[in-house]
Amino acid sequence: MAREQTRTFGYLCPACHRRVVRSRSRFALEASGAVIACDCGKSNLTVESDGLHFRLAVPCGICGGEHTAELPTARLFDGEGVGFACPETKQLCGFAGEAYAVERELERLSLTAEKERGQEGREAFTDNVIMYEVLSELKEIAAREHGITCACGSERYRMEVRSAHVDLICAACGAKLRIGAATDEDLDRLCCHLTLKIGGR
Repeated sequence: MAREQTRTFGYLCPACHRRVVRSRSRFALEASGAVIACDCGKSNLTVESDGLHFRLAVPCGICGGEHTAELPTARLFDGEGVGFACPETKQLCGFAGEAYAVERELERLSLTAEKERGQEGREAFTDNVIMYEVLSELKEIAAREHGITCACGSERYRMEVRSAHVDLICAACGAKLRIGAATDEDLDRLCCHLTLKIGGR
């Protein structure tokens, strides 16, 4: 009997900085996707399939945000694997492929992240707890139907995480919505919203 094909996914948790590595079968991925969660409960990588493509949301241990990627089904299962890059730093933030390749890339990613955190010029969050709560709330909003949209009609966006705020930037028109992430009031304001709309251009 032929062995069922699997893919291993890996990323660096933005909250606790631990490596997160999990494997899933091809059958499970194509049937229902996957949620690859960190044991700390503050981040997860999601995989969704429409039968022809896989769409991934990858937490970024370098910039602290989350990045999305879409690739054909065949690409995910071909060769050694595929890396996902942080558009802000141009560094890999996640990898999917053969287990040995994912472990190798996660080792490199850990070293890169440690170096980035050690740089004096790197911004720190004004309040780590508030920032992680804001990111968690944004993830919940994004998971709702039409949770984060733009006035231009697009539902594709990217996140940029700074020391005291998070910018939601429409991937279609480039419009920006700034979410405060430094105080309890910032968190309270965000929690009042079931959905968010970027202003559009």
